[in-house]
Amino acid sequence: MKINKIVEMSSPELEKEVEELKKELFNLRFSLATNGLENPMRIKEVKKDIARIKTVLRQRELKGEK
Repeated sequence: MKINKIVEMSSPELEKEVEELKKELFNLRFSLATNGLENPMRIKEVKKDIARIKTVLRQRELKGEK
């Protein structure tokens, strides 16, 4: 996910997106442990997306936006 798209989203949308990405990350890790993944780099991408979203949310919190 690109940072431009993340910045355009509202805070509730971002929080919902984080939850969905956490579920996806869990499923990817589960698949990796049980039968392997076709694209193991997807785990890294999802973790970075979560970090990007959390960074934007924290910046908004510090600015007083909600």
